[in-house]
Amino acid sequence: MDMIFGGAAPWGLVLDILSWALFLIGGFAVAAGALGLVRFPDFYTRLHAAGVTDTAGAELIVLGMLLQAPNWLVAVKLVFIGIFLGLTSPVATHAIAHAAHMVGFMPMLGPALRYGGYRDRDGDEAEGGGA
Repeated sequence: MDMIFGGAAPWGLVLDILSWALFLIGGFAVAAGALGLVRFPDFYTRLHAAGVTDTAGAELIVLGMLLQAPNWLVAVKLVFIGIFLGLTSPVATHAIAHAAHMVGFMPMLGPALRYGGYRDRDGDEAEGGGA
């Protein structure tokens, strides 16, 4: 990155601190998403946790890597990866949620959000529902 920013020594320290901060925040987002996959009660909330991990965590980590890029070629590749992740991750999450809703997999409702009590499209009690 020294060639990109002119090789000034103070810039190197600032970029290192900023990139490590992005790595740590992105890693926290990924860990929080993984915890959400385990702890959330139903498919849709787990899918939300996976979407946050995909989008926020991965984007922050790629941005931290961008600040450490040794040359323009690597930086441009990381920008394209970031754009690709930013566009495809939310679309894929939405497509999965829409497909689940279309086949009748309804979200849990109510303050308790406990297992069982799934409803089909007609409002009738459904068997299981899966989690």
